[in-house]
Amino acid sequence: MNEDTLTLRPLGAEDHADWLPLWQAYQAFYKVEIPAPVTATTFTRLIDPAGPMRGVLAWQGSRAVGLVHTIRHRSTWTEGDYCYLQDLFVAPDARGVGIGRRLIEHVYALAAGWGCARVHWLTHETNSDAMLLYDRIADRSGFIQYRKLLAR
Repeated sequence: MNEDTLTLRPLGAEDHADWLPLWQAYQAFYKVEIPAPVTATTFTRLIDPAGPMRGVLAWQGSRAVGLVHTIRHRSTWTEGDYCYLQDLFVAPDARGVGIGRRLIEHVYALAAGWGCARVHWLTHETNSDAMLLYDRIADRSGFIQYRKLLAR
């Protein structure tokens, strides 16, 4: 697979059938199963031009081989918004040729165009392969995430 022939383009309504297997593989990687109604809502949000969420697919010819999802949000620390890179996934057989890096750099360019002051993301502490890339193209913040799940 040649990274030079890679095409990145915004997620559109017509891309659902190509996006869904990547989204499901991403969930399998993290050993989670997001309910179908949440997945449907997520896709709708990712393609809504009025919302803060965006999705991008990486294409190798007619095959989607990677995805990235972002959320633009305000910050109390800067005048410019932040861009949260929430999800990043490359198909296992397409890894190792720079697709993940290209997707992240694409997010950097989108965020700069939106006037964002920062791009940030999380990864699991066991995702050592991805961290090899992240350590080359971003800075570790030193912050540790805490969270409390709320009942709905």
